[in-house]
Formats: sequence, structure tokens, C-alpha cells
Amino acid sequence: MSSDANRNARIYELRLGNESSAPVQELSRSRHQKAQDEQVSTFEQYRPLLFAIAYRMLGSVADAEDLLQDAFIRWQQAHLDEIESPRAFLVTVLKRLCINHLQAARLKHETYVGQWLPEPIVTGPVHNPLSALGTSESLSFAFLLLLERLTPSERAVLILRDVFDFEYSEIAAILGRNQPSCRQILKRARQHIKEGRARFDATREEQQDLLRRWSEASSRGDMDGLLALLSKDAVFYSDGGGKGPALPRPLYGPTNIARGVLEGLRKLVPQKAFVRRPALINGTPGIVSFVDERPFSVIILDVSDGHICCIYVVSNPEKLMRLPSLTALSL
Repeated sequence: MSSDANRNARIYELRLGNESSAPVQELSRSRHQKAQDEQVSTFEQYRPLLFAIAYRMLGSVADAEDLLQDAFIRWQQAHLDEIESPRAFLVTVLKRLCINHLQAARLKHETYVGQWLPEPIVTGPVHNPLSALGTSESLSFAFLLLLERLTPSERAVLILRDVFDFEYSEIAAILGRNQPSCRQILKRARQHIKEGRARFDATREEQQDLLRRWSEASSRGDMDGLLALLSKDAVFYSDGGGKGPALPRPLYGPTNIARGVLEGLRKLVPQKAFVRRPALINGTPGIVSFVDERPFSVIILDVSDGHICCIYVVSNPEKLMRLPSLTALSL
């Protein structure tokens, strides 16, 4: 066979080989894409649980979303054929990310300007990012602030066991500890929570009524009206983060609170285009205020024995930017 004939035969063989391998390559790409789609689908299946855990651990929507993204990257990098339980793997990764974040955030909280409060979440039926798992006392500002008293490990064990009903064997595997150690950690965490927990016995209707009356009295500048609503040991907390109007320290007692609120409304709150909308905030009736259609503040009340015992106001704009719009809350 001539050299030209040999060359033509070789070209034919190469073409034949490329044509025959094309379906194999396409099949390989299809299988890879299917595996990626299943991986994403599995993560999305557990996203509501992961977000609910992370938010309770951190008290921040922004930080929770950031750590969910980190957990997803680790999920993509994992060898799935070696993972028996995607749920256990993802919760384990997330918990370790949360604990590391909390340990690093201690200094950040210590240098935070003014009082620190959790980032509020609208938990109504339409806007609730935690709706897949419902709401409970563990979403309330009072409970989230109590969690601040716990170490990261205590917080993790308490949330997994008492909020999400994980078995001790699961918690031990997630935290890399033995079961007796986890039981002891939970015992300490429960004791810390018990020591700081107040008794809030109001119904949803009572909370809404007191919130309405508080809003009306404050709008009128009615000092006596505010005093009549407050318990004798009431406390007022506000969080502006150095970027929104807030008081540097808590206010204690009805007179100090009523006077401080009315002075603050007069000096710090722009009256032009100031609009209030009721909303369910962290499972509790609250009010979202808007100025020029932008979220300006959130107020939540804790009620006991028919009186307001705690008031929380968040005006840090960074903690309000993920709230629903004025239009959405007006529907």
C-alpha cells in the first residue's frame, strides 16, 4: 500500500474512532450532569432545616446564608458514595461552621456599638423563610438572647436536642463527642436557660392588643398611656449598630422607658413619610416601620401578666435589608 493510501486509511480510522466515541462522551456528560442535579436537589431538600439551625445558632440571616453557601461548597466537594446519610453529613458540616463562626464572633460582639439584638425575620405565612419548619418559642428574641449566654457547644447541643429532637447518638457524631458528654453539656445549657428565662404567658390576641395600644399611645405622645401598659420591671432594648437611631444602653422601669421612647420619637425618628405596618416577627406580633418606603425599624414586645415586660427595637439598617418591602407587607 502506498504512503498516500496508508495516510488515508489512518484518517478514516481516526474519524471512525471519533464518531464512535462521541455517544460515549455524551453519555458521560449526561451522567455527570444528572449526578450534579441530584446533589443540588438533595441539598435543597435539607436547606430549610439547615437554615433554621444556622439562624438559631447565629441570630443572623446574613451569616446563616453565608454558612449555608460554605456548607454547599463542601457538599459539592464530598465523595457522595462514602456518605451514608446526607442529612447527618450536612448538619455536621454546618454545626462545625457555626461553632467556628461563633468562636470568632465573640470579639466582634464585644466591640459592637451599643446593644446587640438578633436580626429580625418576618414569620408570616407568605414571607417566612422558616415556614417549612414552622415557628416556636425557639425563634423568639427572648430565647435567642438567652442562647447568647451559652458556649457554642452548649448552644449546638441544646438546639439539636430540644428544638429539632436529634438523638443523642446523632448529636455525639455531629460534635465528635461521646453521648455522656453531650448529655452533660445539655444539662448545663438547660440550667443556664432556666436561670434566665422569664414567664411569658400572653395569648397572640393579648400581644396584638398591647402592641396596638403601645403604638397608638406612642404616636400620640401619651406618657400616661405608655406607663399604664408597662410592667414595673420592664426593660427596653434597642440595636442600631452605630448606624441607626438607638440608645447605647437598656432602659429599666416604666418611667425611664416611656420618657426615653417619647424623646427618641421626637428627636431621632423622621416624621416625614413615616409608615408603620403590623407583622409577625420571629413568631411574635410586631411592627415594621418605614421611611420613604425603606425599612427604618422593627419593634417586638414580650408580655406577661397583662403588661409589657420587654421591648426590642432593631434599627440597624444592615439587619433590616432582608425584610419584605412596604408594598409586600401592605397586601
